Amino acid sequence: MDEAKILVTGGAGFVGSNLANYLATDNNVVVIDDGYLGTPENLDDAVEFHNRSVLDDDIPTDVDVVFHLAALSSYAMHEDNPCRGARVNVEGFVNVVEQARTDGCDTVVYASTLSIYGSRTEPSPEEMDVTVNTGYEASKLARERYGEYFSNHYDMSMAGMRFFSVYQGYGGAEGHKGEYANVIAQFADDIANGESPVLYGDGTQTRDFTHVSDIVRGLELAAEHQLDGVYNLGTGESYDFNTVVEMINEELGTDVEAEYIENPIPESVYVHDTCADYSKIGDATGWEPEISFDEGIRRVCAEYHDELPAETQLADGQS
Repeated sequence: MDEAKILVTGGAGFVGSNLANYLATDNNVVVIDDGYLGTPENLDDAVEFHNRSVLDDDIPTDVDVVFHLAALSSYAMHEDNPCRGARVNVEGFVNVVEQARTDGCDTVVYASTLSIYGSRTEPSPEEMDVTVNTGYEASKLARERYGEYFSNHYDMSMAGMRFFSVYQGYGGAEGHKGEYANVIAQFADDIANGESPVLYGDGTQTRDFTHVSDIVRGLELAAEHQLDGVYNLGTGESYDFNTVVEMINEELGTDVEAEYIENPIPESVYVHDTCADYSKIGDATGWEPEISFDEGIRRVCAEYHDELPAETQLADGQS
Protein backbone atom coordinates (compact mmCIF):
# COMPACT_ATOMS: atom_id res chain seq x y z
CA MET A 1 0.00 0.00 0.00
CA ASP A 2 1.28 3.49 -0.86
CA GLU A 3 2.02 5.63 2.19
CA ALA A 4 -1.30 6.57 3.75
CA LYS A 5 -2.90 7.56 7.04
CA ILE A 6 -4.84 4.57 8.34
CA LEU A 7 -7.26 3.93 11.21
CA VAL A 8 -7.66 0.42 12.60
CA THR A 9 -10.56 -0.02 15.03
CA GLY A 10 -10.13 -2.91 17.42
CA GLY A 11 -6.50 -2.45 16.48
CA ALA A 12 -5.02 -3.71 19.75
CA GLY A 13 -6.77 -7.05 19.36
CA PHE A 14 -5.63 -10.20 17.62
CA VAL A 15 -6.21 -9.50 13.91
CA GLY A 16 -6.15 -5.73 14.38
CA SER A 17 -2.70 -5.56 15.94
CA ASN A 18 -1.22 -7.89 13.35
CA LEU A 19 -2.65 -5.61 10.66
CA ALA A 20 -1.62 -2.38 12.38
CA ASN A 21 1.96 -3.51 13.00
CA TYR A 22 2.30 -4.74 9.44
CA LEU A 23 0.97 -1.53 7.89
CA ALA A 24 2.95 0.75 10.22
CA THR A 25 6.14 -0.17 8.39
CA ASP A 26 5.19 2.11 5.49
CA ASN A 27 2.16 4.06 6.73
CA ASN A 28 0.92 6.35 9.48
CA VAL A 29 -1.27 3.99 11.52
CA VAL A 30 -3.68 5.05 14.27
CA VAL A 31 -5.45 2.48 16.45
CA ILE A 32 -8.48 2.73 18.70
CA ASP A 33 -9.40 -0.06 21.10
CA ASP A 34 -11.37 -0.18 24.36
CA GLY A 35 -9.29 -3.01 25.80
CA TYR A 36 -12.05 -5.62 25.89
CA LEU A 37 -10.18 -8.14 23.72
CA GLY A 38 -7.06 -6.15 23.00
CA THR A 39 -4.07 -4.63 24.74
CA PRO A 40 -1.67 -1.91 23.58
CA GLU A 41 1.14 -4.31 24.47
CA ASN A 42 0.33 -6.04 21.17
CA LEU A 43 1.33 -2.91 19.23
CA ASP A 44 4.68 -1.73 17.94
CA ASP A 45 5.98 1.69 19.00
CA ALA A 46 5.31 3.05 15.51
CA VAL A 47 1.53 2.67 15.99
CA GLU A 48 -0.40 5.55 17.57
CA PHE A 49 -2.81 4.14 20.17
CA HIS A 50 -6.03 5.64 21.59
CA ASN A 51 -8.09 3.96 24.30
CA ARG A 52 -11.48 4.64 22.78
CA SER A 53 -14.77 2.93 21.97
CA VAL A 54 -16.34 2.71 18.53
CA LEU A 55 -19.39 4.31 20.15
CA ASP A 56 -17.50 7.52 21.01
CA ASP A 57 -18.11 10.75 19.12
CA ASP A 58 -14.47 11.81 18.76
CA ILE A 59 -12.90 8.97 16.79
CA PRO A 60 -9.76 9.96 14.79
CA THR A 61 -11.28 9.32 11.37
CA ASP A 62 -9.39 12.00 9.42
CA VAL A 63 -7.62 9.25 7.48
CA ASP A 64 -7.32 7.75 4.00
CA VAL A 65 -8.49 4.25 4.93
CA VAL A 66 -10.46 2.73 7.80
CA PHE A 67 -10.08 -0.91 8.74
CA HIS A 68 -13.03 -1.56 11.02
CA LEU A 69 -12.27 -4.74 12.97
CA ALA A 70 -13.75 -3.83 16.36
CA ALA A 71 -16.56 -6.19 17.36
CA LEU A 72 -17.96 -8.49 19.96
CA SER A 73 -16.78 -11.48 18.01
CA SER A 74 -18.47 -14.61 19.33
CA TYR A 75 -21.82 -16.28 19.88
CA ALA A 76 -21.31 -16.31 23.66
CA MET A 77 -20.59 -12.58 23.91
CA HIS A 78 -23.86 -11.74 22.18
CA GLU A 79 -26.00 -14.20 24.10
CA ASP A 80 -24.72 -12.72 27.35
CA ASN A 81 -25.97 -9.29 26.33
CA PRO A 82 -27.73 -9.03 22.93
CA CYS A 83 -28.32 -5.30 23.24
CA ARG A 84 -24.65 -4.60 23.90
CA GLY A 85 -23.73 -6.83 20.97
CA ALA A 86 -25.98 -4.85 18.64
CA ARG A 87 -24.68 -1.52 19.93
CA VAL A 88 -21.03 -2.41 19.45
CA ASN A 89 -21.30 -4.37 16.20
CA VAL A 90 -23.99 -2.37 14.40
CA GLU A 91 -24.22 1.09 15.97
CA GLY A 92 -20.45 1.17 16.45
CA PHE A 93 -19.93 0.34 12.78
CA VAL A 94 -22.32 3.05 11.59
CA ASN A 95 -20.78 5.55 14.00
CA VAL A 96 -17.23 4.94 12.76
CA VAL A 97 -18.13 4.94 9.07
CA GLU A 98 -20.28 8.06 9.35
CA GLN A 99 -17.50 9.96 11.11
CA ALA A 100 -15.03 8.76 8.47
CA ARG A 101 -17.35 9.82 5.65
CA THR A 102 -17.80 13.26 7.20
CA ASP A 103 -14.00 13.60 7.42
CA GLY A 104 -13.62 12.74 3.72
CA CYS A 105 -12.56 9.10 3.93
CA ASP A 106 -14.21 6.96 1.25
CA THR A 107 -12.45 3.59 1.72
CA VAL A 108 -13.53 1.21 4.47
CA VAL A 109 -12.60 -2.44 4.90
CA TYR A 110 -14.51 -4.20 7.67
CA ALA A 111 -14.84 -7.57 9.36
CA SER A 112 -17.89 -9.70 8.72
CA THR A 113 -18.24 -13.43 9.44
CA LEU A 114 -18.36 -16.87 7.84
CA SER A 115 -21.01 -18.03 10.33
CA ILE A 116 -23.92 -16.83 8.20
CA TYR A 117 -23.18 -19.63 5.70
CA GLY A 118 -24.19 -22.24 8.28
CA SER A 119 -22.65 -25.72 8.18
CA ARG A 120 -21.15 -26.64 4.82
CA THR A 121 -18.43 -29.05 3.82
CA GLU A 122 -18.36 -27.66 0.27
CA PRO A 123 -16.70 -24.26 -0.36
CA SER A 124 -19.17 -21.44 0.35
CA PRO A 125 -19.41 -18.71 -2.32
CA GLU A 126 -20.41 -15.16 -1.39
CA GLU A 127 -23.50 -15.20 -3.59
CA MET A 128 -25.20 -18.12 -1.84
CA ASP A 129 -28.27 -17.51 0.30
CA VAL A 130 -27.44 -16.95 3.96
CA THR A 131 -29.45 -17.23 7.15
CA VAL A 132 -29.18 -15.78 10.64
CA ASN A 133 -29.45 -18.05 13.69
CA THR A 134 -27.60 -16.04 16.36
CA GLY A 135 -27.30 -12.47 17.57
CA TYR A 136 -23.69 -12.44 16.45
CA GLU A 137 -24.64 -13.43 12.90
CA ALA A 138 -27.48 -10.87 12.86
CA SER A 139 -25.08 -8.10 13.86
CA LYS A 140 -22.58 -8.96 11.14
CA LEU A 141 -25.24 -9.28 8.43
CA ALA A 142 -26.63 -5.89 9.55
CA ARG A 143 -23.10 -4.53 9.19
CA GLU A 144 -22.99 -5.79 5.60
CA ARG A 145 -26.33 -4.14 4.84
CA TYR A 146 -25.15 -0.83 6.27
CA GLY A 147 -22.01 -1.24 4.20
CA GLU A 148 -24.23 -1.58 1.15
CA TYR A 149 -26.07 1.58 2.20
CA PHE A 150 -22.89 3.64 2.51
CA SER A 151 -21.70 2.31 -0.84
CA ASN A 152 -24.91 2.98 -2.73
CA HIS A 153 -25.90 6.25 -1.08
CA TYR A 154 -22.49 7.89 -0.65
CA ASP A 155 -20.38 6.09 -3.28
CA MET A 156 -17.94 4.78 -0.68
CA SER A 157 -15.78 1.69 -1.17
CA MET A 158 -17.11 -0.70 1.49
CA ALA A 159 -15.42 -4.11 1.53
CA GLY A 160 -16.86 -6.65 3.98
CA MET A 161 -14.42 -9.48 4.68
CA ARG A 162 -15.84 -12.80 5.83
CA PHE A 163 -12.96 -14.31 7.82
CA PHE A 164 -12.65 -18.08 8.10
CA SER A 165 -11.29 -19.36 11.48
CA VAL A 166 -8.29 -17.08 11.90
CA TYR A 167 -5.42 -18.40 14.03
CA GLN A 168 -1.88 -17.57 15.10
CA GLY A 169 -1.31 -19.23 18.47
CA TYR A 170 -0.66 -17.87 21.94
CA GLY A 171 2.86 -16.91 20.91
CA GLY A 172 1.38 -13.98 18.99
CA ALA A 173 -1.30 -11.37 19.66
CA GLU A 174 -3.93 -14.11 19.92
CA GLY A 175 -2.74 -14.81 23.46
CA HIS A 176 -4.77 -11.93 24.88
CA LYS A 177 -8.03 -13.54 23.68
CA GLY A 178 -7.67 -16.45 26.11
CA GLU A 179 -10.80 -18.60 26.02
CA TYR A 180 -12.00 -16.75 22.91
CA ALA A 181 -8.88 -17.68 20.92
CA ASN A 182 -9.06 -20.09 18.00
CA VAL A 183 -9.17 -23.76 18.99
CA ILE A 184 -5.73 -24.32 17.46
CA ALA A 185 -4.18 -21.97 20.01
CA GLN A 186 -6.16 -23.52 22.85
CA PHE A 187 -5.42 -27.12 21.82
CA ALA A 188 -1.71 -26.44 21.35
CA ASP A 189 -1.40 -24.77 24.74
CA ASP A 190 -3.25 -27.58 26.48
CA ILE A 191 -1.20 -30.31 24.82
CA ALA A 192 2.11 -28.53 25.43
CA ASN A 193 1.22 -28.36 29.11
CA GLY A 194 0.18 -32.00 29.33
CA GLU A 195 -3.55 -31.24 29.55
CA SER A 196 -6.23 -32.88 27.43
CA PRO A 197 -7.77 -30.51 24.87
CA VAL A 198 -11.54 -30.44 25.24
CA LEU A 199 -13.47 -31.24 22.05
CA TYR A 200 -17.21 -30.80 21.62
CA GLY A 201 -19.04 -33.91 20.45
CA ASP A 202 -16.90 -36.46 18.64
CA GLY A 203 -14.33 -34.05 17.19
CA THR A 204 -15.42 -34.52 13.59
CA GLN A 205 -16.44 -30.88 13.08
CA THR A 206 -14.32 -29.14 10.47
CA ARG A 207 -12.96 -25.62 10.05
CA ASP A 208 -11.26 -23.72 7.27
CA PHE A 209 -8.30 -22.55 9.37
CA THR A 210 -6.65 -19.43 7.93
CA HIS A 211 -3.39 -18.02 9.27
CA VAL A 212 -3.55 -14.40 10.38
CA SER A 213 -0.74 -13.36 8.01
CA ASP A 214 -2.91 -14.38 5.05
CA ILE A 215 -5.84 -12.44 6.51
CA VAL A 216 -3.66 -9.34 6.87
CA ARG A 217 -2.56 -9.54 3.22
CA GLY A 218 -6.17 -9.90 2.13
CA LEU A 219 -7.23 -6.85 4.12
CA GLU A 220 -4.43 -4.77 2.66
CA LEU A 221 -5.28 -5.82 -0.90
CA ALA A 222 -8.97 -5.03 -0.34
CA ALA A 223 -8.02 -1.46 0.57
CA GLU A 224 -5.48 -1.09 -2.24
CA HIS A 225 -8.05 -2.18 -4.82
CA GLN A 226 -10.87 -0.25 -3.13
CA LEU A 227 -13.06 -3.32 -3.22
CA ASP A 228 -16.80 -3.04 -2.69
CA GLY A 229 -19.18 -5.75 -1.53
CA VAL A 230 -18.40 -8.90 0.48
CA TYR A 231 -15.44 -11.26 0.09
CA ASN A 232 -14.33 -14.52 1.66
CA LEU A 233 -10.89 -14.86 3.22
CA GLY A 234 -10.19 -18.55 3.70
CA THR A 235 -8.04 -21.35 2.31
CA GLY A 236 -10.62 -23.59 0.64
CA GLU A 237 -9.38 -26.53 2.77
CA SER A 238 -10.86 -27.84 6.01
CA TYR A 239 -9.55 -29.99 8.87
CA ASP A 240 -11.48 -31.73 11.63
CA PHE A 241 -10.63 -31.18 15.29
CA ASN A 242 -9.38 -34.73 15.78
CA THR A 243 -6.86 -34.20 13.00
CA VAL A 244 -5.77 -30.90 14.54
CA VAL A 245 -5.03 -32.66 17.83
CA GLU A 246 -3.07 -35.38 16.02
CA MET A 247 -1.01 -32.84 14.07
CA ILE A 248 -0.20 -30.80 17.19
CA ASN A 249 0.88 -33.95 19.04
CA GLU A 250 3.07 -34.92 16.12
CA GLU A 251 4.67 -31.48 15.90
CA LEU A 252 5.31 -31.29 19.65
CA GLY A 253 6.42 -34.90 19.99
CA THR A 254 3.70 -35.55 22.55
CA ASP A 255 0.91 -38.07 23.00
CA VAL A 256 -1.87 -36.23 24.81
CA GLU A 257 -5.37 -37.57 24.23
CA ALA A 258 -8.39 -35.36 23.80
CA GLU A 259 -11.34 -35.16 26.18
CA TYR A 260 -14.77 -35.27 24.57
CA ILE A 261 -17.77 -33.50 26.09
CA GLU A 262 -21.32 -32.79 25.07
CA ASN A 263 -21.56 -29.69 22.93
CA PRO A 264 -22.90 -26.86 25.15
CA ILE A 265 -23.97 -24.84 22.09
CA PRO A 266 -27.45 -25.76 20.78
CA GLU A 267 -27.29 -27.95 17.69
CA SER A 268 -29.68 -25.60 15.89
CA VAL A 269 -27.10 -22.78 15.94
CA TYR A 270 -23.77 -24.63 16.06
CA VAL A 271 -21.77 -24.38 12.84
CA HIS A 272 -20.33 -27.87 12.38
CA ASP A 273 -18.37 -27.39 9.14
CA THR A 274 -16.87 -24.45 7.24
CA CYS A 275 -15.00 -24.06 3.99
CA ALA A 276 -14.29 -20.95 1.91
CA ASP A 277 -14.57 -20.30 -1.79
CA TYR A 278 -12.00 -17.51 -2.12
CA SER A 279 -12.16 -17.18 -5.90
CA LYS A 280 -13.91 -13.78 -5.76
CA ILE A 281 -11.09 -11.97 -3.95
CA GLY A 282 -8.58 -14.03 -5.90
CA ASP A 283 -10.03 -12.79 -9.18
CA ALA A 284 -10.23 -9.20 -7.91
CA THR A 285 -6.77 -8.88 -6.35
CA GLY A 286 -4.73 -12.02 -6.99
CA TRP A 287 -4.91 -12.98 -3.31
CA GLU A 288 -4.50 -16.60 -2.35
CA PRO A 289 -3.45 -18.22 0.93
CA GLU A 290 0.30 -18.68 1.35
CA ILE A 291 0.58 -20.41 4.74
CA SER A 292 -0.14 -24.14 4.45
CA PHE A 293 -1.83 -25.80 7.40
CA ASP A 294 1.29 -27.84 8.15
CA GLU A 295 3.33 -24.63 8.27
CA GLY A 296 0.70 -22.92 10.38
CA ILE A 297 0.74 -25.71 12.96
CA ARG A 298 4.55 -25.57 13.01
CA ARG A 299 4.45 -21.83 13.73
CA VAL A 300 1.87 -22.23 16.50
CA CYS A 301 3.91 -24.96 18.18
CA ALA A 302 7.33 -23.35 17.76
CA GLU A 303 7.17 -21.45 21.06
CA TYR A 304 6.67 -24.65 23.05
CA HIS A 305 9.55 -26.80 21.85
CA ASP A 306 11.96 -25.70 24.58
CA GLU A 307 9.32 -25.49 27.29
CA LEU A 308 7.56 -28.88 27.25
CA PRO A 309 7.27 -30.54 30.65
CA ALA A 310 9.06 -33.90 30.62
CA GLU A 311 5.92 -35.90 31.38
CA THR A 312 4.28 -34.82 28.10
CA GLN A 313 7.15 -35.89 25.87
CA LEU A 314 7.27 -39.28 24.17
CA ALA A 315 9.94 -41.68 25.37
CA ASP A 316 12.75 -42.49 22.95
CA GLY A 317 11.66 -45.06 20.42
CA GLN A 318 7.95 -44.28 20.65
CA SER A 319 5.99 -42.82 17.75
